Amino acid sequence: MLDIKLIRDDVEEVIRRLNTRGGDFSYLRDVKAMDEKKRAAKSHVEELKNEKNQKSKLIGEYKRNKQDASKILNEVNKINEQIALLDDEVQKLDEEIKYYMLRTPNLVSLTTKVGKDETENREIRRFKEPTKFNFVPKDHVALAEKLGILDFDRAAKITGARFVIYKGLGARLERALISFMMDLHSNEHGYTEVMPPYIVNGASMLGTGQFPKFKDDAYKVSAGQADDGDWYLNPTAEVPTINMYRDEIIDGDLLPLKFCSYTTAFRAEAGSAGRDTRGILRQHQFNKVELIKFTKPEDSYDELEKMLLNSEEVLKRLDIPYHVVELCTGDMGFGMAKTYDIEVWLPGQNCYREIGSISNAEDFQARRANIRFRRTKDSKTELVHTLNGSGLAVGRTVIAILENYQQEDGSIKIPDVLVPYMGVKEIR
Repeated sequence: MLDIKLIRDDVEEVIRRLNTRGGDFSYLRDVKAMDEKKRAAKSHVEELKNEKNQKSKLIGEYKRNKQDASKILNEVNKINEQIALLDDEVQKLDEEIKYYMLRTPNLVSLTTKVGKDETENREIRRFKEPTKFNFVPKDHVALAEKLGILDFDRAAKITGARFVIYKGLGARLERALISFMMDLHSNEHGYTEVMPPYIVNGASMLGTGQFPKFKDDAYKVSAGQADDGDWYLNPTAEVPTINMYRDEIIDGDLLPLKFCSYTTAFRAEAGSAGRDTRGILRQHQFNKVELIKFTKPEDSYDELEKMLLNSEEVLKRLDIPYHVVELCTGDMGFGMAKTYDIEVWLPGQNCYREIGSISNAEDFQARRANIRFRRTKDSKTELVHTLNGSGLAVGRTVIAILENYQQEDGSIKIPDVLVPYMGVKEIR
């Protein structure tokens, strides 16, 4: 959530910067007007309370002197009525301001390129050139179905579209990648392993910015016949991991806190009808290793660059071509101030596709989730900066291995770094 002080100080600049995302945020002028009205009402309440206190003292004096205090009592009652009306007005204005603020995205970093959509993203660097074959490469669906390692039809029978059953060495490959990623990030990159709950509450979804904007993408969980719970299936490990510290004050000496978090994620993909319906590129259920950091404000952009390198290392160890792009303003996620995407080369699609996003939310999520830190025991509290990054999306990494390591006979060579986890050197 944005700091309301930014809107108070220069609403036109806030609107200008937000509009580079491609929307119209002129409603923030109304938010500023409501905030001014709310503050004026609160100020008037304080004046009335002071007046009431003075009159209450007079009532005491009148009663001690056995004088008639009915007139002053009547005035105090009228003041109480005014205060009640103003308190009600303040509450209504607070709720209306909160409604708009929760639906307003983060300010994009001033270092981010202004652009309308993904076509204007900027390539930062690349690792290896796209894989070349002396035969026509197949996509992961054709490869997996021939090898019998992914079963879409039976998954659809069990659940529905956009689910899959991993079988045999396909299941082992998924499991091997999870272990490899968690080992790499915890043993070599210094992150603490986390396996959080797969179910989160509404406050957690609000804290990281999934609610209210993306509520249609969430799977609500009901217990038995009841439908009055506040539980949702986790859409990304970012949600439970960042909310570990919701409503807490962190000792500044502990920052940065670094976590690598493994979960199965669930997304309804409400806005993606007809997109990427073939294969496992866009599933309702998928495994993911997520990197999370809590940092001091002055350190967050250095930590973002380190996190990006940590995520890239997964693909470097797997020896799979990729490139890094910096997202332009028109392609940014709701809660993020700056984002890099890692896009892996997929021969079956003959293009790069996103396999991970690495982002700095600055204090946007921390303000929503009330996550603060104290530099010393006598310091005032400050909001932390939160960062999150894919480390990586496991299913998409499976796709990348199948398509980049395919052989002419349809078998799949296992990347050297995964052989100890797999126990075999190929899938055939």
